[in-house]
Amino acid sequence: MTSCIRPYCDLIALRMLLLLISMLLVLVRSDSGDNRCLSSLISTCEDCLRSGPECAWCSQERFLDGAHVSQRCGSVTDLRVRGCEEAFIENPNVKVEVNATVGSSQVSPREINIHLRPGGEATFVVEVQQLERYPVDLYYLVDVSASMQDNLDRLKTAGLALSHQMKEHSSDFRVGFGSFVDKPLSPYIDVHPSKLQNPCSDYEVQCRPAHGFIHVLPVTQNMTEFTRVIQEQRISGNMDTPEGGFDAMLQVAVCQKDIGWRAEAKHLLLVMTDQPSHLALDSKLAGIVTPHDGRCHLEDNIYSQTTTMEHPTIAQLAEKLLENSVYSIFAVDQVQYQWYEDLLDLIPGSYVGRLFPKASNLKDLVVHAYKKLLSDVEVQIGVEDGQAQRFRVNVTAFCPDGAAVSGNTKCSGVRPKQTVFFKVTVGMSWCSADGGDRDVLMTVRPVGFNESVSVRIRQICGCSCTETGRCHDDDPSACPAETDACRADRSGAVCSGRGVCKCGTCVCDSSRLGNIYGKFCEMDDFSCPYVKGLVCGGHGRCVSGECVCLPGWTGEACDCPVSTESCVSDDGLICSGWGKCVCGKCVCDDSRRSGAFCEKCPICYNSCQSHW
Repeated sequence: MTSCIRPYCDLIALRMLLLLISMLLVLVRSDSGDNRCLSSLISTCEDCLRSGPECAWCSQERFLDGAHVSQRCGSVTDLRVRGCEEAFIENPNVKVEVNATVGSSQVSPREINIHLRPGGEATFVVEVQQLERYPVDLYYLVDVSASMQDNLDRLKTAGLALSHQMKEHSSDFRVGFGSFVDKPLSPYIDVHPSKLQNPCSDYEVQCRPAHGFIHVLPVTQNMTEFTRVIQEQRISGNMDTPEGGFDAMLQVAVCQKDIGWRAEAKHLLLVMTDQPSHLALDSKLAGIVTPHDGRCHLEDNIYSQTTTMEHPTIAQLAEKLLENSVYSIFAVDQVQYQWYEDLLDLIPGSYVGRLFPKASNLKDLVVHAYKKLLSDVEVQIGVEDGQAQRFRVNVTAFCPDGAAVSGNTKCSGVRPKQTVFFKVTVGMSWCSADGGDRDVLMTVRPVGFNESVSVRIRQICGCSCTETGRCHDDDPSACPAETDACRADRSGAVCSGRGVCKCGTCVCDSSRLGNIYGKFCEMDDFSCPYVKGLVCGGHGRCVSGECVCLPGWTGEACDCPVSTESCVSDDGLICSGWGKCVCGKCVCDDSRRSGAFCEKCPICYNSCQSHW
């Protein structure tokens, strides 16, 4: 070890200490410069809280007298250091509240409330458990075009055998049946008069007319009736290669009452075909330009909009299958296997199997598909329309085999009675334009399950204290004892019977159903009609159980604009003169017309009229 003369050693140590202090000062200045809470643009408590989850606001009077109002914003530690008392620091925390009162056999919890501020994150865990023996509803959706004759014949005997085998895996097995071909329009079918009634007339075979979808038999335990229905089925015919399978699938998914889907059962949709399906844009080949509305259109068990509404998009079909907890099993010809396999990533809860000649393996295919679909446990996250971009969601699945990968929403090989845990982290980037006055609804839905988790996100975008005043009541003994100031009228109840009067101000009760607020606790967000998840459509306030609409809105749920301005087309007419303005949207008088202003009608005039 080297030595030095004492005065020189002290000088070197002093210089090193000064150097260290200067480095720390640089770091502090750098940290302060990067601190989002110390912006001169911040002028209110709301601005401060929106700056980031680390920012808090001091509402103490005479805090930093003479300083710019933005100095009231900072980290909690910083505000304490600068002399702000704890009682005046506005710093709402992220909260997760689980409602354990709603029971569930498969998915838990069922209801969660989250309080989030901009930049904040909240984490919760969802448990999904596979039961051992579910009730099962299986709906056969069969392509009855001429090339499916052998498969249809096989179904007449395989259906009963499948029913017996499924009883080994289900406590209550039921079946239903429907058929499809294609849209009965040119160029999908031959529209020659002789072919409309019998598409197989060239082959001296009596076929049934082509149809989009016919619902033949609701799900039932009566296998005798099922066998009789199958025996009565006859083939049909069309011209082009693709069929109208997606059209029929959507109707089976959304027409729950007609099909007979049971709420407590697993819903299996078995699609038997040897061809791909038409997609949405294919409908324009027949002059059909009206987009599918995603609703049920069965009249006397026949799909009534097959000739007037487009095929659904793949995304639309996937959404409706998910909403109605329907698993899809595609039993397809070897040649078309790849086409349907490419759909698996686009349609959650789907399976594709190769159908052997004459459907000889149909029974084993369905049983294997059922086991595979139930062994895959996957969740889908949905945020109400127009709000998803403000939230970021990360899911980590903890599988029974010990695997856990961030961003993974699926576990495979799950056995009955095993539980899968999904850790869900939700972050909010910024507040909505309305300042976060309303809750945002998010759904965590296990694919194919008839239970889901409802997550209500409360946005913390405002402050409970005044900008430069006390956050809490003064001495309660100095408050007046009268409660007249807490009554809407002299004969009315104090705080509408839903709160207590403190110092002449109503403090409203908390409710598991939602929020109670207002000067006299007369308003809430749960006792009035909802439209798209919003009380009073987001255009009014709920007062004493009735919607009080904002100017420009009307209706029981404040969901109809008073003005018809949104229906005025470029020519200055309401709906181009071809319709009426109902609730701010055009309703066309002629079913052939479409478009936001009824301005589209590609089939109103033929080419001869247009090119004299």
